[in-house]
Amino acid sequence: MAKIDYQSLLDNALKSVVKDALVHAQINGLGDGTHFFITFKTRDSGVVLPDFLRMRYPDIMTIVLQYSYNNLHVSDREFGVQLTFDGRPFFIRVPFSALVEFKDPSVDFILTFHPKQESVAADNDMELPLDEKPGTVPDDKRVVSLDEFRKNRKI
Repeated sequence: MAKIDYQSLLDNALKSVVKDALVHAQINGLGDGTHFFITFKTRDSGVVLPDFLRMRYPDIMTIVLQYSYNNLHVSDREFGVQLTFDGRPFFIRVPFSALVEFKDPSVDFILTFHPKQESVAADNDMELPLDEKPGTVPDDKRVVSLDEFRKNRKI
């Protein structure tokens, strides 16, 4: 008989609180100093994020919903929002399963989640499979040692 995974049950219940708060913001907007800090795993399956942000934040990222966000859309499984990075708007999508933390500092509210390790990599060009084992050098003529081009310097 399988044990009850209470942590998973609790995380799912608390994620519905996040979803309801985001739906409220989608319908009514954020006012009275309310703002959300949302931390998520950038490489979880279903996360849609520009590659330059995924390179900048390879594991986790925190976004802030306060003044300059647009097109907030919330579904049962995920939310999407348009945010501005480096002066340009980008749409990101985050499944609730990727959440690590949700904060509303205006009311001193915080939720922390325990996301499971994803076995499926995020769909992006940075998740190309490696044929060789980690720590090994491929047996390939394309690998060039930089030592050949360095000057011998004595210190």
